[in-house]
Amino acid sequence: MKTASLAAKTAKALTGTGPVASFIRFVGCGGGVTLASSAALVALTGVVPFLVANVVVTIVSTIATTELHARVSFRSDRRGWRTHLKSAGTAAASFVFTSAAMLILHALVVAPGVLLEQGVYLATCGLAGIGRFVVLRVVVFASRGKTVPSAPVRVAVADAGVERAAVVMAA
Repeated sequence: MKTASLAAKTAKALTGTGPVASFIRFVGCGGGVTLASSAALVALTGVVPFLVANVVVTIVSTIATTELHARVSFRSDRRGWRTHLKSAGTAAASFVFTSAAMLILHALVVAPGVLLEQGVYLATCGLAGIGRFVVLRVVVFASRGKTVPSAPVRVAVADAGVERAAVVMAA
């Protein structure tokens, strides 16, 4: 019984529209892309300087995650270049944050190993990701203020020359 209840709660958390459900999906999408980015960063760093590799990885991963977050994390209907540009602003802040962390690491440690480098990179990506989640949820993919029409109101009309006994008015 408890397993079924846990499964139902987990399914509800993943399919809901609240901040917890969005955050779980955000972590899944963003975490997956970040791990792929980490592998790409290792591969590119052997060919180009780290900051160049970080720029390339950041641009490609931002485009991919913007689409994933719009469609999966926030279930938004917002698409197009405007959304990508807003999301790019959050990615730019993340880029500055991760780059600063890596520059500080290289200033403090002459030859950091790949595990230390990746540990710092992934930790700063995680912190930047939390900041991005808040901004994307509140600003970029916030639900538009749609007004929900209220139920029709029935008003009785007392012999005012109206043929019907009631008039339906949209509130």
